[in-house]
Amino acid sequence: MSENPLLHLPFAIPFDRIKPEHVEPAIRALILEAENELQAILGATPRTYANTLGALDHLGERLSQAFGVVSHLENVCTTPQLRAAYNTVVPLVTAFYTKLQLSEALYQALRDYSTTPEAQSLSPAKSRYLELMLNKFRREGAGLPPQQKERLEAIHTRLSELTNRFGQNVTDSTADYELYLEESQIAGLPQTALEAAQQSAASKGKRGYRFTLQAPSYLALMNHLDDPAIRKQVYLAYQNRATEEGRDNCPLIAEILALRQEKARLLGYDNFADYVLEDRMAKNATTAQSFEADLHARARPHFEREMQSLQDFRRQLEGQEAPPLQRWDIRYYVEKQRKALFDYNAEELRPYFALPNVLSGLFELCGRVFGIRVEEIVGEAVWHPEVRVYDIYQGDIWVARFYTDWFPRESKRGGAWANGLIVGERDGALEPHLGLNCGNLTPPVGTAPALLTPREVETVFHEFGHFLHIALSNVEVKSLAGTKVAWDFVELPSQIMENWVWERATLELIARHYQTGGALPEALFQKMQGSRNHWSAGDTMRQLWFGTQDLDLHVNYNPARENLLDYLEALQREFSPTLLMESPIYITSFSHLFGSPVGYAAGYYSYKWSEVLDADAFTRFKREGLFNPQTGQDFIEHILSKGNSVDPADLFRGFMGRDPDPQALLVRSGLLG
Repeated sequence: MSENPLLHLPFAIPFDRIKPEHVEPAIRALILEAENELQAILGATPRTYANTLGALDHLGERLSQAFGVVSHLENVCTTPQLRAAYNTVVPLVTAFYTKLQLSEALYQALRDYSTTPEAQSLSPAKSRYLELMLNKFRREGAGLPPQQKERLEAIHTRLSELTNRFGQNVTDSTADYELYLEESQIAGLPQTALEAAQQSAASKGKRGYRFTLQAPSYLALMNHLDDPAIRKQVYLAYQNRATEEGRDNCPLIAEILALRQEKARLLGYDNFADYVLEDRMAKNATTAQSFEADLHARARPHFEREMQSLQDFRRQLEGQEAPPLQRWDIRYYVEKQRKALFDYNAEELRPYFALPNVLSGLFELCGRVFGIRVEEIVGEAVWHPEVRVYDIYQGDIWVARFYTDWFPRESKRGGAWANGLIVGERDGALEPHLGLNCGNLTPPVGTAPALLTPREVETVFHEFGHFLHIALSNVEVKSLAGTKVAWDFVELPSQIMENWVWERATLELIARHYQTGGALPEALFQKMQGSRNHWSAGDTMRQLWFGTQDLDLHVNYNPARENLLDYLEALQREFSPTLLMESPIYITSFSHLFGSPVGYAAGYYSYKWSEVLDADAFTRFKREGLFNPQTGQDFIEHILSKGNSVDPADLFRGFMGRDPDPQALLVRSGLLG
C-alpha cells in the first residue's frame, strides 16, 4: 500500500505511475482517513476555528485530490481497466460525501461553534464560509428525519451512478463512429481538414479520408462538405449519439430528472431549479426563466430574419426551386453566406493561428494586463506525450502550475474544460495552485503545428481565463478558492478573455503566419471584424434553446407522464417555429446537464448570464486601455483573487462601480434594436 502513488500525491503528480489497480485500495484508505478526520471534528472541545470550521475546510482533502486525479484520467485517457476501477469507487466516494452532507452531528458542531465569541470576530472570508456551510447543511438535508436522510443517500448514490454512465455512453458512442470518404466525395472540404482526415486514416492503417464525431472533424464536414447526403448522415450520427442499444441515455435522463425532482421536494423546494438556484446570483427559477425569455424576445426577430435571408441565399445559388433548409444544411450555408457577404472564410486565418504562437501571445497579453509570467517546464510526468506543463509567477512568487492537453483522442471525452487539482494554502505559508486546461482543437498535421480557427482561439482564451481564476485565487479558506463560486458567475473570468481575440492589438501578439512570421494582413482583419456578428442571432438562439430546455426540464417536465423527446419536440416548436441547428434528440449527449449529479443542470442559462457580465466588464478595458495594468490589477483584486469569499454581485460592483448593464451584450452581438 505504501507504494500506491495515489496515497501520497506530491505537487508534481506522478501520472506515469498511477495504475488502475491503485484506484480502489487508495480510495478506500483515504475514505477511512477522512472518516477519522470527521470523528476528530465531532469530538473536539471546546469549539474553536482550528478544530471545527478550519478542520472542515481541510476534511477529506487527500481523498478529494486523489479522486480528482482518477476522474481526470478517466476523462482524458480512459481504458477498460481504469473505467472499471473508477466505476467501483464512484459509489464509495458519493456515499462518504453524502454522509458528510447529511450529518446532523457535524451540522450541530458548526451551530455550536457559530455561537462562540471567536466566531463573532472571524475575518470576512471565514465568516462567509461559516454562513455558507450552515446554509449548505440546511439545504442538503442535515436536519431531516432519518428516513428522509436515508432516501437522500440513496438518491445521491443513484445519481452518481446514472450521470457517470451517461458521460461514458457519450464518450463511447462518439469514439465508435468513423466515416471513410473517397476523392469523389470530399468536394468543398478545406485542405487542412483533408490533411487531418488522411492522417487519421493512416493512423488506422488505411487509405482515404477518415472522419469522426470529434469536434474538429465533425464541424469540418458540417461547415464545408458539399454533399448534402453525407452531411445528413454525419449530422444524424452526431445528434443521435448515446441512443443505440446498450447505450441509450433516454431512460437515464428520465430517471435523473425524476431523482432530482424528488430530492428537491424532500428538501422543501417546488422544483430542482429553485433548489439549485437559491445560492446563485439568479436566486430562483423564475428569475432565470425571465432572463432567458427577455433575451429570447430580443433575439428571435433577428433570428427569423437571418433564417429567411439564409433560405433566400440558397435560392440565389441554386434557383427558386431549391428545397427548404434542413438542420444539416444550416452550418454549410451560413459559411457560404459569410464568404459571399464578407469574402471571409475562417480557413484563411488558420495559417496565422498556430497554437504555439497563440499560447505565447496569450501569455504575453496576460503578462501585460495581469502582471504574470508563464514559463514552460519540462521533465514532469504527464498522462500523454501531447501534454505540456507551465508555471505561473506573480513577480518572483510562484503561484500556480498547469497542464495543457489540447487535442482529441478516442480515449478522451469531448468539449473543453479547466479543472483544479490541488488548491494551494493561503492561510499561512503561500503554496501554489495546480490545475489544467483541456480541449479538442484541430490537431497538428505532419510537421506543421496545430492551425486553429478564430473560434478555437476563443476556446483557448476561454479555458485559460478559467485557470487564471484558479491560479490568481488568494483566499484564506480553501473551500472558497478559485472557481468555487456561483455557477452563474463562474463564466465571467473565462468569457471576458474571449473579447481580446477580436482586438487588433491582441492579434499583433497571437496572429503570425506559421511559415513566414508575417502579421495578419489588414484586409483579413477587416473581414474577420466584419463577419464577427454574422449569424449572431442564430448562435444566441441556440444557446437560449439549451438554457430554456434545461430550465423547463427541471421545472415543468414530469418523466412519469410524458415522453422526453415528444415533450422537447413540442417545446422547441413553441420556442421557435424556425429551424434550429440542434434537434431535440441531442439531449442524449448533453453532458453539461446530465454528466454529473448537478453540473450545469438548471444552470445552463449561466453562459448567457455571464455574457452580460463579461460584455459589460470588458467595456472598462476598452475605455481604459486593453493592456492597462491598473485595470488588470483591479480585475484581479475584485474578481480573480476573491473566489467565493465575497458575494458575486458585490464583486462585480467592486470592479464596475455599479450593477451589470445588459445593453453591452446586445451592442456586442449586434442585436440592439
